[in-house]
Amino acid sequence: MLDVDPAGGRRDGIERALRTAIRSGRLAAGTALPASRALAADLGVARGTVVDAYGQLVAEGYLAARPGGRTVVASLPSVEPSPPPAPRSPPPAVDLRAGAPDLSLFPAARWAAALRAVLRSESVDALDYAPPRGRPELAEALAAYLGRSRGVVARPAQVVVCAGVDHALAVLARALGDRGPLALEDPCLHFHRTIVAGAGASVVPAPVDGDGVVVEALADAGTAVVTPARQAVLGVTLAPARRTALLAWARAGDRVVVEDDYDGELRYDRQPIGALQGLDPERVVYLGTLSKSLAPGLRLAWAVVPDGLAGAVDAVLGTHSPVSSLDQLVVAELLGSQAFDRHLRRLRATYRRRRDEFVDRLAAAAPRVGVDGVAAGLHALVGWPPGITTEAAVMAEAEARGIGVTPLAPGWHGDPRGEGVMVGYGRPPAHDLRRCYGAFAVLMADITR
Repeated sequence: MLDVDPAGGRRDGIERALRTAIRSGRLAAGTALPASRALAADLGVARGTVVDAYGQLVAEGYLAARPGGRTVVASLPSVEPSPPPAPRSPPPAVDLRAGAPDLSLFPAARWAAALRAVLRSESVDALDYAPPRGRPELAEALAAYLGRSRGVVARPAQVVVCAGVDHALAVLARALGDRGPLALEDPCLHFHRTIVAGAGASVVPAPVDGDGVVVEALADAGTAVVTPARQAVLGVTLAPARRTALLAWARAGDRVVVEDDYDGELRYDRQPIGALQGLDPERVVYLGTLSKSLAPGLRLAWAVVPDGLAGAVDAVLGTHSPVSSLDQLVVAELLGSQAFDRHLRRLRATYRRRRDEFVDRLAAAAPRVGVDGVAAGLHALVGWPPGITTEAAVMAEAEARGIGVTPLAPGWHGDPRGEGVMVGYGRPPAHDLRRCYGAFAVLMADITR
């Protein structure tokens, strides 16, 4: 007898009961089902209801009709049950991992106002697929914004909207693969190596010192990915002489520089340094993102591509932009109204205060600890005198205390040339700053005393 729940209708209840019985193995393959008239009498329903239920399950492949009017359970493929997904690790109790902003600073009211404006002014086209390079409205707004804020020389036709810098790097690695090895800074964000290698490019390390990437070490690379405004791990700025040398390197061998403008808009101690791209727009591909200024979950970034590389980039783009058309139009509205500029000014002031508080607390509690790379961005590189402790020991003790920080070691291409941890002072919300900064300061005081 079937256990039929008629809550959703009698026919639906019969179908669900039969599916459950077949999936669970109670009704094995080849089992003949009762004639529709007999089952209808047993269940107290019209025969047509059973006929329709049988027909639906035949169409879905659960049942099969046999000669003579018999209906039997179909042979379903044997499927091993999938293991349950690994449970997602909860964030640490004190979350100071590098790489993310304070999400509570997202300008929700301004975003909602821009969304309403877009929905009022745009046709249903706002909900359609976007072209491979992205919405022209966003390209126009970005070209104007980047020109006034970062010194980028760009026409709207050169802008490619990407689903994060990760996507942009993968596109460029595929597009530039025939130019020879691709150089990544050493250290760099470790997952960038994975992305570039996964796109088929040969990766070579480019050492970084206090003045930024060492241009002489680029050797025979055809493309160099650099972070001139703020080196993504060590936090140093590419020195003027290195900027000149890097562009000379690119011109000498018809090479390409990919400028990841990492934290370029979040500089605190002076005006943001203009983009390298402005010095040679035909040799430099410029990358930017909203991951820290708005939210990483938007997955919205951009590349400004020189005309000479347009064909190679277009050849590896998809049929449509991977970024929501509606999100692109909302960002275009924020940029065009300069609401984003105002939001960014408030962010700089907020994060500068947090930077100062973090540095002061750490200096007071653990004076032997060094803090570098805090002229810009949302994380500090924290180090210690040789012989006091090790990076592995700091990471182990931090984990034991429920403090999340980011190790430096994975950033190196080979053997580490230094130790330290990256501490994201920009991540905690305002109400939790004292607890989070204090917990890390106590950790470093205990380790280094």
